[in-house]
Amino acid sequence: MRESRYSQSLERGLAILGCFTLSRPVLGIANIASDLGMSRPTTHRYVTTLAKLGYLERDASRKYRLGLRVTELGMSALSSTGLREHAHPYLEELHRDTNFTVGLGILDGGEIVYVDRLESSRPGQHKIDLDLRAGSRLPAYCTAIGKLLLGYLPDGEEEEIIGSLELSRHGPNTISSKKALASELEQIRDEGLAVDDEELAAEVQAIAAPVRSEGGEVIAAVNLVGARSTITVDELVVSLSPHLVSTADRISSRLGYRRADEEN
Repeated sequence: MRESRYSQSLERGLAILGCFTLSRPVLGIANIASDLGMSRPTTHRYVTTLAKLGYLERDASRKYRLGLRVTELGMSALSSTGLREHAHPYLEELHRDTNFTVGLGILDGGEIVYVDRLESSRPGQHKIDLDLRAGSRLPAYCTAIGKLLLGYLPDGEEEEIIGSLELSRHGPNTISSKKALASELEQIRDEGLAVDDEELAAEVQAIAAPVRSEGGEVIAAVNLVGARSTITVDELVVSLSPHLVSTADRISSRLGYRRADEEN
C-alpha cells in the first residue's frame, strides 16, 4: 500500500520521461500512452505540461523528445558523479599545451551533449567554435565525438540508432549514406580514434578519443577542434592525436579504468 504522501501525478510524469531512451529518442502521444497503459487524453495532458516546463520538446512532426531541462538535470547528475570534475584539469592541460578548442561529450540517442568545453584563443578559431558550450547538443553522425561514441555502442543499439537517423548535410563532407557511416564506425573501433573533416561545418576539423569507466565501457569522448585554415586534418591526427589519446586515457584512469597490462 502506498503512503498517503505518494504522488501518482509525479510518478506518471517521471514515467513519461523514462519512456525516452537511447534507441527511442523521439516518441508520439500514442507511443507513450501504449508504453504506460494510459489513455491518450491523460497522456496528452501530462506531456503538454512537461513540454511547457521545458522537460519535453515537440518537433515539426508533433512528436516529442527530451528537452533542455532534462539536459540540465543530466549535467547536474554528471557533476555529482564527478565526470566533469575529474576531467576538467586534464582538459585544461590539453587546452594549454595545444591552444586548440577541446571538449568532453556524451551520447544521448542520436545526439551528443557537451559536458565541458574550452575554446581556443587562436586567431580565427572563434569562427568555427559555433558558440558551443557545456550543455550544447549536436548530431552524433557528423561529429568526431558522436561517431566515436556510436562506434562503441553494442551492435544492437548502434543499428537501432543509425536506423533512426536522417542524414542531413551540415558541412561539405557530411556522411550521407548509412552504409558509409556504419563502415566508418567499424574503422573507428579498430583505430580508437574518430575524425571529423568538415562534416559538421565548413572549416571545422576535429579528432576524438574514448573515455572509459572503471568497468571498461566507453562513456564519453574527448575532442580537439581546429580550423582548416590553421591546421590540416592530417596534422591533427599525426601531431596531436597522441596528446588527445593521452588525455582521454588519464581521465579514464582517474575514473578507475585500468588496462589489462596495468593490472596486477
